[in-house]
This record gives sequence, C-alpha cells and structure tokens, in this order.
Amino acid sequence: MSYIDGFVAAVPRANKQLYIEHSRAAADKLKAWGATRVVENWGDDVPRGEVNDFFGAVKAKDDEVVVFSWIEYPDKATRDRVVAKMMSPEEMSGVPDMPFDGARMIFGGFETLFAV
Repeated sequence: MSYIDGFVAAVPRANKQLYIEHSRAAADKLKAWGATRVVENWGDDVPRGEVNDFFGAVKAKDDEVVVFSWIEYPDKATRDRVVAKMMSPEEMSGVPDMPFDGARMIFGGFETLFAV
C-alpha cells in the first residue's frame, strides 16, 4: 500500500507564482527520485473554525493563503530515501527557496489505510 507525506502551510497571497515555481521544481525532483504523485493545492474555500482550523494550525496571517499538499510514494522505504535527498542542499540545488515561513508548516507521514 502507498505511503503519503502531507503538508499544510501559509503562503503570502502575493507569492502564489513563486510558490508554484518552487513546488513545481521540487515535484520534478521528487518524481525522479521515486514519488508516484505530487499534489499541490491553493486554498479556495477554507472555512474559519470555532475551535480550530487550518489557519490556526499554521498561524496564517491576514495576507496569507493556506496550501494543502501531499506526496504519494509506493512505500515507506521509498519515501525515506526521497526525504533524505530532500534534506540535502546539494540534491535540492536548482529548486527556488520556499516563498513562505517553513517554521509554520505542519507535515507528517501517513500509512495508507485504503484508497477508492
């Protein structure tokens, strides 16, 4: 069964094109290293919650949009190899800098239970 890395971040609205450029360049590398799918989503209909929400989770500011992304791998072993490469500045050369505050990004790895 596949393995998923999920991400939520707050990106300044003015940096949308920079975010696309960053994530597209990173996706090309991830796919070459073994990821089977990379999905990037720009917040469009993200409600504010009464107790908690995506905005609070990433401490989004008024001028920021929440993005939701995931990377799919064939298995956790492939994911672990790809993550090791992602942490290497040499391997990530050519990928533009992240146009958002990475300290407020939340992420994690998830074992797939089922997909329909």
